[in-house]
Amino acid sequence: MYPKAFSLSIEGQNRTTTEPKMTEAEPSNNSTVAKPRLVICIGDIHGYITKLQNLWSNLETQFDPQHFNAATIIFLGDYCDRGPYTKKVLDFLIDLPSRYPNQKHVFLSGNHDFAFAAFVGALPEPQNGVSFKEGWKEYEESEDREGWYKGDGYENMHLQGRRWAGHIKVRFNTIKGTEYKGSIYDAGPTFASYGVPHGSSGMSCFLLVFH
Repeated sequence: MYPKAFSLSIEGQNRTTTEPKMTEAEPSNNSTVAKPRLVICIGDIHGYITKLQNLWSNLETQFDPQHFNAATIIFLGDYCDRGPYTKKVLDFLIDLPSRYPNQKHVFLSGNHDFAFAAFVGALPEPQNGVSFKEGWKEYEESEDREGWYKGDGYENMHLQGRRWAGHIKVRFNTIKGTEYKGSIYDAGPTFASYGVPHGSSGMSCFLLVFH
């Protein structure tokens, strides 16, 4: 049976589709077909807790409670940066399995989340004996302009962690027509949501853990 799939973006324009997407082969006989599973995809939350809460409330009212409570919710990543309430967004997501135990929650990592994890030391060490530092070389010409992080623990930090916590010098984003918020990842609001200055090594005590 094909489920209905809904794709929604917090930061950008919401997109909804009822075009069926296959998850398993259709039955080859005339046996009773199970009801379709509701699949909802949500992306680009970017620290906007109010928008996330409003979206969730709308989903609860739009769908039959039985279907919604058994739905598969796939979060497509980019939970942090830009918006002011990354910590509240992560707390909301971490609480979902206990609030909706019959739902299935899938948390994918976006590039912003990967960079956040790199900074707080949540990425596993490379298994080939090559340090994270080796990955800096290809992009070192951008280090000064992007103001890569040089604080505590940077010596063997993944490139994206250094970019995420850095202080970009060219502050205006010509593509978007906006000012960067601290770093090229717009990570300043994420630090603020945890009550620490931008680039603070105190962020290392926070880990992104989804159950």
